[in-house]
Amino acid sequence: MSIAVLTAISDPRWEADVVAGLADRTDVHVVRRCVDLPDLLGAAAAGLARTVLLSADLRRLDRDALTRLAVAGVAAVGVVAPDDESAGRRLRQLGVTQIIAADATPAEMAAAVTSATGATARPMPLDYSDPRSGGGPAFGEKVPERTAPLDCDSTPGRIVAVWGPTGAPGRTSVAVGLAAECAAASVPVVLVDADAYGGSVAQVLGLLDEAPGLAAACRLANNGTLDLAGLAELALQVRPDLRVLTGISRPERWPELRPAALEAVLGLARGLAPMVIVDCGFCLERDEELSYDTVAPRRNGAAIAALALADTVVATASADPIGLQRFVRAMSDLREVVPGAATITVVTKVRAGAVGGGAHPEREIAAALDRYAGVTDVRFIPNDAAGYDAALASGRTLAEVAPHSPARLALQALAAELSGKIDEPRRRVLFRRR
Repeated sequence: MSIAVLTAISDPRWEADVVAGLADRTDVHVVRRCVDLPDLLGAAAAGLARTVLLSADLRRLDRDALTRLAVAGVAAVGVVAPDDESAGRRLRQLGVTQIIAADATPAEMAAAVTSATGATARPMPLDYSDPRSGGGPAFGEKVPERTAPLDCDSTPGRIVAVWGPTGAPGRTSVAVGLAAECAAASVPVVLVDADAYGGSVAQVLGLLDEAPGLAAACRLANNGTLDLAGLAELALQVRPDLRVLTGISRPERWPELRPAALEAVLGLARGLAPMVIVDCGFCLERDEELSYDTVAPRRNGAAIAALALADTVVATASADPIGLQRFVRAMSDLREVVPGAATITVVTKVRAGAVGGGAHPEREIAAALDRYAGVTDVRFIPNDAAGYDAALASGRTLAEVAPHSPARLALQALAAELSGKIDEPRRRVLFRRR
């Protein structure tokens, strides 16, 4: 069966040669020669072809456009001029895995089309172990110049997504606390504020520069120009072993956090540090198609993308009847979005009398979550309003202002568990105290 192909190549000479070379093939055939990106997206949405041959310099080509092609079921094959390494690098940063030279033989082009059509069409996250896709140095090393070759540790970092339902269950407090404890234990970490409804990590850490580093990184990733050195420049180093990608502080800026671009940023962040902690938004609904008859913008796409990429999801709940009820209802949405995800449930603001449990509220909370949400393994963070108030007022972490706080000790134990650096005797003491 012959594969229908679209072409979208800026240079008319290369485009004519490609079309002429495929004219006599029986396994592939060109059905349309697109003049620009809107023409290409329209042809793909109409279902005219299964693959497109496109060039890196196609105007307005970005990750978002490739995602729309993937949604339409159209795979992308990059066509670059011979020995044009920059064009090939940009296509790889955009997620195009099949790239051929413009002077390749018709048989080689047909083979690339067949291979791309048989693989998934959706742009994949960057391979940070491949220096051509933007891999770079280990955390703590001097970042080289943007034009210098990059070396990267082949071991990928671990992504931990901190999520919770509406109602301030302590998502940001837990994310910042875990990042601070990992850094204090000499585990390099990148803290990413991906809350599309208004991030607050910069304010919690007392950062004067509120420029949204994550939005800038997503913009570069969407254009295919983000590499590990560029990401390191955007991630502020606020503590030893702690970098922060600040988020958007105004909710109306949510379109800047595009899901496909965020996936690329998190893929690169894995190469920047062994731990990547993401503060996610609360909402997981996906009903945009009810309001749009075309490709819909996804306000909650950033949270869903982060949860889908996460190795571990830390689901937070507030230790009061309303917070627990919201958590039970939201857990069904979480399981639908990321079925089978490794989830750790963390109940914050635990205090006596909040749920009628007397001196042992943990028992009542654990029993309720087991009965109504099917959650059997729960971590508890005691309420320490005075400690958190002091930390927020001074723009510092809980470990800095209240090192002996029971909330800090619980976060320390959880961070040790997530990072794998567990001091068993100390861990037993912490859990015994709790």
